Amino acid sequence: MSTQGQAFEQSFHDEQAVWLQWGAYEAAVLQAVGANLIAFRDKENNYTFLREPSAGEMDGFRANPGIHGIPVLFPPNRYEDGTFTWNGRTYTFPVNEAKTGNHLHGFFHTAAWSVEDFGSNKTESYVSLKISIDENHPIYKYLPHRFTIKLRYSLNDAGLLQHVSVHNEGTDAMPCMIAFHTAINAPFAPNSTSDDYRFTLTTGKRWELNERMLPTGSYQPLTAEEEAMKTTGLSPFWDAMDNHYTTEPQNGRNAMVLTDTRNDVTLVYDVGTAYKQWMIWNNNATPGFFCPEPQLNLVNAPNVNLPAEQIGLVALEPGGIWEETSRLYVRK
Repeated sequence: MSTQGQAFEQSFHDEQAVWLQWGAYEAAVLQAVGANLIAFRDKENNYTFLREPSAGEMDGFRANPGIHGIPVLFPPNRYEDGTFTWNGRTYTFPVNEAKTGNHLHGFFHTAAWSVEDFGSNKTESYVSLKISIDENHPIYKYLPHRFTIKLRYSLNDAGLLQHVSVHNEGTDAMPCMIAFHTAINAPFAPNSTSDDYRFTLTTGKRWELNERMLPTGSYQPLTAEEEAMKTTGLSPFWDAMDNHYTTEPQNGRNAMVLTDTRNDVTLVYDVGTAYKQWMIWNNNATPGFFCPEPQLNLVNAPNVNLPAEQIGLVALEPGGIWEETSRLYVRK
């Protein structure tokens, strides 16, 4: 085992976890709660990059694990009346957001995953997790396909690397719709306040949302602040945000960049260009954390009459694999 890295099983409060360590960095993932990467920290500087539940908040976290760590959403965000028809098949999900009458966030962020492997070598500490859906899994009645989602997290000097893959193991095509509801602390440094933070995001156009928070298929003009969000940056709490945008990679990269101006340190969340949409939510502009959410598909995509390529609606063929990588790292 590398002397600068290790991987081991140890609880996170009262929940079983696999911990990764490498140099100053440490991370923890909760296999029984949606394979949520619940912690990513710089121990030397006492930086806590992700929103973590306290010991007293664990029951609430398990009941609603969507706004801590890095939850996996599949299918992500809202679906009108909990239903859509795709490729000749109708899918019906429970309506779990009463105020909009929609289904919200899918099933995988609350499901139990299994740990395939964890360890450490000369280049990284890592953990691999998976969840397989077939006729015997309770999710199958909502997503009647045989498929496996795998997540691999690794730590080294370059920060935290996430690799996600979806493998269609069935005999017919399936809709591949995925996102991550990543909860970023602002502040992440103990000596800073939220006023010390500015961020940029590689957004493109803003989708118009109706009163049920569903896209109309049209775009809205950007405000001056939203233009600044793409360029010079601004506070993550400049206004209440529950906004949906296309992505517009800059310099070949699709990223959220958050700078602590007091400590002159920057956190980069580079999510890969396969993600065609961003959601961004900041808990009604409440300082403390915000969620820049890389999303493969448009909210409610199968119910929107626009080309599949434009809305990121991926048809994963039998035997096909969709995959992408994302990275969280510090730039000083």
